[in-house]
Amino acid sequence: MKNYRFLIEYDGSRYYGWQRQPGQNTIQGKLESVLEVMCGQKVEVIGAGRTDGGVHARGMTANGWMETDYTCEEIQDYMNRYLPEDIAVCGVQEASPRFHARYNATGKTYRYTCFWGRVKPVFDRKYYTPLEEMPDLELMRQAAEVLKGEHDFRNFCTNPRMKKSTVRQVDQIEISQEGEYLYFDFHGTGFLQNMVRIMVGTLLEAGYGRMTVRQVEEVLEKPERQKAAPTAPAQGLCLLRVDYN
Repeated sequence: MKNYRFLIEYDGSRYYGWQRQPGQNTIQGKLESVLEVMCGQKVEVIGAGRTDGGVHARGMTANGWMETDYTCEEIQDYMNRYLPEDIAVCGVQEASPRFHARYNATGKTYRYTCFWGRVKPVFDRKYYTPLEEMPDLELMRQAAEVLKGEHDFRNFCTNPRMKKSTVRQVDQIEISQEGEYLYFDFHGTGFLQNMVRIMVGTLLEAGYGRMTVRQVEEVLEKPERQKAAPTAPAQGLCLLRVDYN
């Protein structure tokens, strides 16, 4: 048995997220089904994270232990031949026995895309969230400064039963505009369930003047759980990259 490392991209529009779930269409489930046929036995594919339903990825890293005579190139070709058209394996390589896609990850980069304009971009419709009006970029950037750093993000998580630590380090938040597109880029050591989407919702609220910078600080600082802001829709979110030492 050898440990293999995969680089995967997918359109999450029609999937119930990454994690395998009984009776649900998931990315992990599709990958494992193809590899089980190839290897003749069950294969567990471990992802660097568990993206939610409707969320996309351009750079998901995963690993799995397999016994096969196929080369890495042959494994990649086989997977791409039998995976659905909205999942692609961009690379396969042998990894060290100690490599674990989730536990060894040191950082992740996400991008959230919004669009504001008179004519909607039809062919990008599954990859952005439409805005009714353009928010104030400067107000959002001021609010983003509050969210940067190491904080307890319990109020930016939709899992009320979260038992592990909700402290996370967010070291980069960049907000940029290109034409009628608005981009939110986040980099951190890790993110809680729906955390990026809630941060986007919070920044948009600040940009529309419905939350002040001080109110964002209060949500972040309050010890009791409370709702931060509306969770931005899933289709605008994409995992761009996973970092490893």
